[in-house]
Amino acid sequence: MIIEPRMRGFICTTSHPKGCEQNVKNQIEYIKSKGPINGAKKVLVIGASTGFGLASRITSAFGSNAGTIGVFFEKPPTEGKTASPGWYNSAAFENEAHAAGLYAKSINGDAFSNEVKQQTLDLIKADLGQVDLVIYSLASPVRMHPVTGVLHRSVLKPIGSTFTNKTVDFHSGKVSEISIEPCNEEEIANTVAVMGGEDWAMWIDALKAQNLLAPGATTVAYSYIGPSLTEAVYRKGTIGRAKDHLEATAFAITDSLANIDGKAFVSVNKALVTQASSAIPVIPLYISLLYKIMKEEGIHEGCIEQIQRLYQERLYTGNKVPVDEKGRIRIDDLEMRPDVQEKVAKLWIEAVTENLSEIGDLEGYRKDFYNLFGFDVEGVDYKADANEVVNIESIA
Repeated sequence: MIIEPRMRGFICTTSHPKGCEQNVKNQIEYIKSKGPINGAKKVLVIGASTGFGLASRITSAFGSNAGTIGVFFEKPPTEGKTASPGWYNSAAFENEAHAAGLYAKSINGDAFSNEVKQQTLDLIKADLGQVDLVIYSLASPVRMHPVTGVLHRSVLKPIGSTFTNKTVDFHSGKVSEISIEPCNEEEIANTVAVMGGEDWAMWIDALKAQNLLAPGATTVAYSYIGPSLTEAVYRKGTIGRAKDHLEATAFAITDSLANIDGKAFVSVNKALVTQASSAIPVIPLYISLLYKIMKEEGIHEGCIEQIQRLYQERLYTGNKVPVDEKGRIRIDDLEMRPDVQEKVAKLWIEAVTENLSEIGDLEGYRKDFYNLFGFDVEGVDYKADANEVVNIESIA
């Protein structure tokens, strides 16, 4: 079939298997071009199919020759209907890993559930024995709690007062003002339950209980802080509370792994175009201005560049992992450079519909958004028939 992007609000409801495959190949080539990383050899990535999780799996495999197990929750294809992009990404990754002689298996299911956790533990036990790196990169708006059975839904809201600021519809380029009403306490609790550190700790406890963590094992979860421009709706809002909980969980996990000399870190990463960030008011406008400046400065990074630098310059240098005063790895250092943030703040004041295409990088934002779904990728013939039914080797 000929596959074209179909939009519904901030979501693309189709994805292109060849475009997703090319994206994965491009990321693999980037990692190979940067040389070997003396990293972990047996890696579990929870949330492995898109964004930072996919970049982590690629970096582990093609930077450190690691065997990887990827856990994700993606929609498989059916005849006439495309899969979600993460399915095609994972199929392409496995094909490339196997062709390179690397171990790679995947599990598709709800990573919050006890069943998927046990399935993963059984696979580690059977195939790898132990893992020495666990990446936790889940991004879900809902979580069915495996103990209570309660379905928690996260919200993106400010705390205490209504938030009003500029935003942009990245499809039309229209800059407008948006107001978001404050949350209540129940919404904070639900957001922490979905996006905080409880499930991360459950994974590590389960792995440790069955002796599946190698001595000196490391686990890393991903977070974001961002600038003062977005903090009312992000870092000081409901999601910020969840991120605070995630960061506190890292210390608790490190304590629990003391007897195997294990460590848990939160890596604070750069603002990037993701399915989630595209739906967050204010963030698309901020990213389009940020991209313009970082590209002009020659310091722009995507997911794969960020994770390669995290591994090469932070996690696996042979020295102690450098952290900030709150114990976090900061790979958002280029984004948060004072000169970069100063320029963004100045452009923010100026930004209107009429000038955004000049002062911001709205085209770059749109391209990155379509790339997420395998569209607008260089070297792909979108007029050609594409087979939407693609299997993942270890799942088929």
